[in-house]
Amino acid sequence: MAQTQKKQQDMGTGDVKKLLLQLMIPAVVAQVVNLLYNIVDRMYIGHIPGVGDLALAGVGVCGPVVTMIGSAASLIGVGGAPLMSMRMGEGETEQARRILANCFLVLCVLSVALMALLAPIREPMLMLFGASEATFPFAGAYFSAYLCGTPFALLSTGMCQFIICQGFAGQAMLSVVLGAVMNIVLDPVFIYVLDMGVTGAAVATVISQVGSCAFVLAFLFGSKPHVRITFSGYDVRVMRRVLLIGFTPFAIIAVDNVMIIAMNAVLKRYGGAAQGDMLLTCATIAQSFMLVVTMPLGGISSSTQTILSFNYGARRPDRVREAQKRVFVLCAVYTGLMMLVAWTCGGVFARLFTTDAGMADQAVWAIRVCSLALLPLGIQYEIVDGFTALGQVRYSLPLSFWRKLVYFVALFALPAAFGARAAFFAEPVSDVLGPAVSIAVYLLAIRRILQRRGSGPQGV
Repeated sequence: MAQTQKKQQDMGTGDVKKLLLQLMIPAVVAQVVNLLYNIVDRMYIGHIPGVGDLALAGVGVCGPVVTMIGSAASLIGVGGAPLMSMRMGEGETEQARRILANCFLVLCVLSVALMALLAPIREPMLMLFGASEATFPFAGAYFSAYLCGTPFALLSTGMCQFIICQGFAGQAMLSVVLGAVMNIVLDPVFIYVLDMGVTGAAVATVISQVGSCAFVLAFLFGSKPHVRITFSGYDVRVMRRVLLIGFTPFAIIAVDNVMIIAMNAVLKRYGGAAQGDMLLTCATIAQSFMLVVTMPLGGISSSTQTILSFNYGARRPDRVREAQKRVFVLCAVYTGLMMLVAWTCGGVFARLFTTDAGMADQAVWAIRVCSLALLPLGIQYEIVDGFTALGQVRYSLPLSFWRKLVYFVALFALPAAFGARAAFFAEPVSDVLGPAVSIAVYLLAIRRILQRRGSGPQGV
């Protein structure tokens, strides 16, 4: 208890730079490790003898659907954690406890509902999202096995946010590390030793999610956190507020995955029978590289949310400004480095997934195109996450959707004019035009938001 109270005090008075590092390092490590859920599966699958490329394309079709399921965790976790952090900053511990209880209940109900909804429509959904007759057997097998682990995936990811917002970023990191290590160990066993192929990859992932979920729930039901899971104080108004704030990060992830689904469909249409599956495999590899960029980037930008929310609740706009300035710099430095990696090490990355030299060359080209505008993308992440942390959904949601709109327009317009490969240019186009508007809105709005909060009561 004393440890938690000290963490709360530090959040409002401690050195901002030190606090950012304390929260950021575990968050980034957790995101890097979390990458292994996707990357390791795809690496092993891509090297299945005789069918590796087709199997990889099939899992690539499942990727956005699986991630979209996981985005439901962001709807609750990233929606509820800032609210809980604000209440802790205001000294309203009982209100914070009610928020946690309501979020746990909603996640449980939501996970079961998603399983019941998606199981009957598996085949038409995957075919609509880009599977072909050649790749559907792999996509269907992977998705069927993965769907069984939905409750564990949502609870481990969503409830982990409530560990982070109480200052226990290290424990949150350990939950992710546990799951990733289990996945790395179990993948080759189920895929190769037990000869289960893509089904084995999904089973290994589900088992690892069970381990992460058990760790997270044991912590939040235990005695260490100041705010623990309880079974009381259920309130529809609290649920509605959580869903409202969480809708922005949920929508970002969900629409990101709709973008991938649309990309798969466009490549399948314009690539035709001759090139469709090949381009889909290249897209899967390029998307894997973008995950290497965006997941740690998300760890950098989201790590500031706890500090922003707490100090916004405590009416310390000066600390809000300082935290954001530092994170802007870190995002810019990180994305600049990843652009360099894309252009110098893209070939090494591509060969992790395929032994076909021609396929690897095409994948390297796709990686380089997709990474042309990573620098402004990093700024976009912090602006949207920052507005979300302050409860300013009226800014974060439209700015996020603006970037997505640009992407969709470019995705459908460019291939129609220049052929299937032009679809890959939709990413850099949206990563330039989207952040340009976000930066302008941020510069116009942030001072007024913080001034109002510093001078008097404001609804959040």
